[in-house]
Amino acid sequence: FAGYISQVLKNYTDHACDGEYVSLRCPHRTTISIQSSFYGRIVPSHQLCPSRYPHSYATLIKEDVACSVGTSLQKMLDECQDRRSCQFLVNSRLFGTDPCPGTGKYLLVWYKCRPNEYKSKVACEDDKLRLSCKKSMVIAIYSAIFGRTQGGSLECPYQNLGLPMFECQSATALQLMTKRCHGKRSCSIYASTYEFGDPCYPGIQKHLNVIYTC
Repeated sequence: FAGYISQVLKNYTDHACDGEYVSLRCPHRTTISIQSSFYGRIVPSHQLCPSRYPHSYATLIKEDVACSVGTSLQKMLDECQDRRSCQFLVNSRLFGTDPCPGTGKYLLVWYKCRPNEYKSKVACEDDKLRLSCKKSMVIAIYSAIFGRTQGGSLECPYQNLGLPMFECQSATALQLMTKRCHGKRSCSIYASTYEFGDPCYPGIQKHLNVIYTC
């Protein structure tokens, strides 16, 4: 159980240079959840993915180290999201227009492994959130957000105070929920700034959203 949970909670990072295969894989009963992705080059080739061009050619073309595409996250979501594993060859054609011809690029991807069966619970600000599992099962926290999210929360509609819609989230929510609930059969916590601090401007309504499995 502990090994499985550590794999589920872990943030995975993978990378592949142009012309190489990227391969993402998650353990049994989990699927890939893409967190972030980058395709391009922001460090020189002697640090990551050496140039595949002959040295004489590489000296003629100045390497671009401020090169990226805006489509890499969507491409990774299309190829890998919600699958147990995925593999494909990395090259600029995958991502549309080549942002820097003549410069060797690479793909970086950050992902987690989400349990196939998971529960989601929301508590509005100052309400109590209670999690519980059946007998002989314990809680495994997958993610926790305290604050205000771009899409809002159906369970906790915000009052429109004329403020622009923006995100503000506690940086310690996952750590706190894990400490309070992980490995226990049941637990409870108040969705309050006393517990989580206030990541938003004063007066902004917040909520706590926890995803977990038993």
